[in-house]
Amino acid sequence: MVKVVVGLGNPGMRYVDTRHNVGFWIVDHLASNIVWQQEPSFLWATIKSNEDLLLIKPTTYMNSSGVAVIDVLEKFNLIPEDLLILVDDIHLDVGCFRFRRRGSHGGHNGLRSIVEELKSSQFSRLRIGVGQPPDPNDLIGHVLGAFLPEESDAIDIAQASAGVLCWATLGIESAMNQFN
Repeated sequence: MVKVVVGLGNPGMRYVDTRHNVGFWIVDHLASNIVWQQEPSFLWATIKSNEDLLLIKPTTYMNSSGVAVIDVLEKFNLIPEDLLILVDDIHLDVGCFRFRRRGSHGGHNGLRSIVEELKSSQFSRLRIGVGQPPDPNDLIGHVLGAFLPEESDAIDIAQASAGVLCWATLGIESAMNQFN
């Protein structure tokens, strides 16, 4: 059985260090030293845990993430319940993790796109806290901006990666119990 981890982010050097790209950071960590394969709407790599774990980086922009997710499910003949979406969350303090079995998009445009394309919210997600914007009117500037120097070590990528592997091998309940 294949499990799929989709790290959300925006393609291109301009966005590499932004808060919006923490999902990419985690799949990159999991796929270190692995060559990514290219499809029209996503990059993919496979690693072994107890099962095959398919890592995905959409090459669409965040607001069109659902297009890539649909393409992944079709290409690999999978269902939404096989997915774990890694997504930034402004409603969590920087560095906090929250695994969820399912839920709403919570105002996140990447999740909104996925829910709309799948016509379902029946997929797991790992929400990664990136903190509230200092200016509530500058949400876009906040998520498309880099972390402050004092926040730079707050995202524990190794811990998030361990949580992803826990989800893949032991399931969402274990990941929620151990990492939330």
